[in-house]
Amino acid sequence: MRLSRLALAAVLSLSTSAFAQQAPAVSEPVLRGHLAFLADDLFEGRGTGQRGGDLTVRYLETQAAIIGLRPAFPNEAGGGYRQKVEIEGTRLLPGSAVSFQAGAKRIAPEIGKGIVFGTASGRAALAFDAPLVFVGYGVSAPEEKWDDYKDVDVKGKILVMMVNDPQPTAEEPNRFAGKAYTWYGRWLYKFEEAVRKGAAGALLIHTTPSSSYPWSVPANGFSHERFRLAGPGNPVEGWLHEDTARELFAAGGFDLDALRAQAERRDFRPVDLKIAARVELKSAIRTVEQYNVAGIVPGTDPKLKEQAVVYSSHWDHMGIDEAPQTGTGAPDRKDRIYNGAIDNASGTAALLAMAAEAVKKPARRTQVFLWPAAEEQGLLGSAAYVKNPAVPLARTAADLNLDSLNFVGKTKDIGVPGAERSTLYDTAARVAKQMGLKLAPTIPDLSGSYFRADHFNFAKAGVPAFNVGSAVFSGDGHFEFAHDHAASSEKMVGFKKDYHQVTDEYRPDWDLSGMVQQAQFTLNLGYAVANAPVMPSWKKGDPFGSRLKR
Repeated sequence: MRLSRLALAAVLSLSTSAFAQQAPAVSEPVLRGHLAFLADDLFEGRGTGQRGGDLTVRYLETQAAIIGLRPAFPNEAGGGYRQKVEIEGTRLLPGSAVSFQAGAKRIAPEIGKGIVFGTASGRAALAFDAPLVFVGYGVSAPEEKWDDYKDVDVKGKILVMMVNDPQPTAEEPNRFAGKAYTWYGRWLYKFEEAVRKGAAGALLIHTTPSSSYPWSVPANGFSHERFRLAGPGNPVEGWLHEDTARELFAAGGFDLDALRAQAERRDFRPVDLKIAARVELKSAIRTVEQYNVAGIVPGTDPKLKEQAVVYSSHWDHMGIDEAPQTGTGAPDRKDRIYNGAIDNASGTAALLAMAAEAVKKPARRTQVFLWPAAEEQGLLGSAAYVKNPAVPLARTAADLNLDSLNFVGKTKDIGVPGAERSTLYDTAARVAKQMGLKLAPTIPDLSGSYFRADHFNFAKAGVPAFNVGSAVFSGDGHFEFAHDHAASSEKMVGFKKDYHQVTDEYRPDWDLSGMVQQAQFTLNLGYAVANAPVMPSWKKGDPFGSRLKR
């Protein structure tokens, strides 16, 4: 029996290695041409709900047809490459306020400095009072034997909660993945859980260590139009600056740090803060139609072609700043276009270059090339695709996502963060070895990056998935550059200043050999999965492994 298992493993290994070799070569000129064009001012930053976004969709569906991809959505209008994504846009209007009453004391934090908020209810006008309840981390995780809500009814109340997960202890060093982030630590989960509990709203206490980003990130996000998929949402949701939270807790007679310490224990129960919130919201609400774009390379194996591998990469960025001009009489020459060359014209272009080769040599399973919309708005396009996929999720072998590719040069390793959750890791290791690469070391996910890219919606639904390659601006050992490692790492780290800024622009002198390498690895891995005898599976005990029956 032992011999037969070893023999089977050897056969599968050889088979996977051979299948990986079938992937055609990705063209650098093709990738560069698409990248330069998509990042041009002509596309106005590919913004959600903006003209640049419409131009991008038209470009992608035209290129999909030229390449020879089959339409993924033949029953939808526009040639079958488009999938409509209905998005609700909400912009907070002047006159909105959230204030708090604790006994005789009234606290009215300054919007943008002490508090940021908005509505996800779809209602243009809201006015109500609600009590504040501290619910610790706001987590309900049966597999961790953790419930911050216990049997307390929080309907109609505004929940105040911490970001991140319950922290590891000496007795339980691995609870909630130890020092790494889990899905329960993300702000999106916490807002969603508040909706499920029937709460009147949710306010998250911001600290830079717990959220992994400064106050300016939520402050900027809530100062602009926010987007979401239509459906139930919190009447009010937002963030409290830590100083504001400390003042509120003290006004109710509580010590913030003491309650934080209590919230680290399993026996924690929600705490009535003895504070009433007065909410007055005025919002401009609009419905925006955006589109995912997807094309298919049909599989060749009669028994496997009903299954598919998905390659994904979001096409959107932050668009053009449509704020009013200065009105000084002279032209405002400030650059207002967020071109998003690296994030994520690079991935969009790579997928086009990969698809152009894949049609020349189909695999046994079908291959789906998916460009989701509105990733920058909260992974909305991929969430819509997962709800209505071109190939049923039960027959989707994996999603391999590309986002913000390496623009510095070739590397000796390749990042596969999250692949270790499934058998994709072993396949990736074989593909990397065949290419003369090694896998970058698996490190704790301290910032929750696994939950911040389009692949996560697939994983959340039960499909093995990860984002191929490390974040381009990490530069802390996630890439081992083949040439002049120190200088190359410095260039990569330097991208931090361009991330989500108007300076993320295409540069003709970029060495795209690393970008091509990353795209080629992804295509090779996709072919290995598409040609393998069985689909990938989750590792035993992974929380996403039980969410889909295959």
